[in-house]
Amino acid sequence: MGHGGGGTLSAELIEQIFVPAYGNALLAGMTDSAVLQLGGARLALSTDSYVVRPLFFPGGCLGDLAVNGTVNDLAMSGARPAYLSAAFVLEEGVELSVVERVARAMGAAAETAGVTIATGDTKVVDSGHGDGVYVTTAGVGLVPERVDIRPQRARPGDAVIVSGPIGLHGVAVLSVREGLEFGVEIASDTAPLADLVATMLDVTPDVHVLRDPTRGGLAASLNEIARASGTGVRLAERALPVPDAVAAACGFLGLDPLYVANEGRLVAFVPPADAEAVLEAMRAHPQGTGATLIGECVTEHPGMVVVSTGLGGTRIVDLPLGEQLPRIC
Repeated sequence: MGHGGGGTLSAELIEQIFVPAYGNALLAGMTDSAVLQLGGARLALSTDSYVVRPLFFPGGCLGDLAVNGTVNDLAMSGARPAYLSAAFVLEEGVELSVVERVARAMGAAAETAGVTIATGDTKVVDSGHGDGVYVTTAGVGLVPERVDIRPQRARPGDAVIVSGPIGLHGVAVLSVREGLEFGVEIASDTAPLADLVATMLDVTPDVHVLRDPTRGGLAASLNEIARASGTGVRLAERALPVPDAVAAACGFLGLDPLYVANEGRLVAFVPPADAEAVLEAMRAHPQGTGATLIGECVTEHPGMVVVSTGLGGTRIVDLPLGEQLPRIC
């Protein structure tokens, strides 16, 4: 299970098995979506599988994730998502009403995101050889000219911005899965981010890096960026937007909110001269009202992420080994 968690074990699986098997320049970028030149167009292409358990949780369901996750992976390259494919793996015995709920949620999410589910596939496996419903989506979108967003472009001095409160999705799924109550309902943040990204690019096309911190949370995304760019990242602990309910739940469960998955948040590395304008534009957008400057890219400790604590100390935020909360997306 650790190999699917977005941490060190996932990286080893990719680097030792898949990269040697498929190795090419496009794959070497290790981005959420590949940017391709095809017939004179710049396209972003991405694919992802969704195996969340339970299928339905506060704020969303498997269907929402299957659309929003792939839409967001395309958006992290600056693309305007256009078309998706959807492949269902159904376990024998799953109620058709459950499949219908997931499919309808996907249709509604696609309409909200402004994309079309244009093709798909369905397979059925024997009872006991699946877990109800699995969904794989792939997507394509157009990347505007002059936009070059990838982790290798992080530069010392870049402002590090997160689009809103973190940790909501992972805690929402866990609360339902384990039957936990934290005094208030914690709902997933699942949402499409392409329109927010377009708003940011209207301010400046020179956004350096975008990532949606899903598996492994904000910690995994920032470590991947730091290692890809050979720079360091310094965060301010007091600036991290952790909701009180998430902080309380994580404290109770012994989790670090930096490692908890999100499904409707992005982290951006923006040139310092553009940071204030980008923040202002994000905060004016429905998906960025909680946008916060949380740190900066630095020359010190290349390839590492550190947090400056409220007491004046510093702690290292390493890449997680596996996943604190498996099967959350």
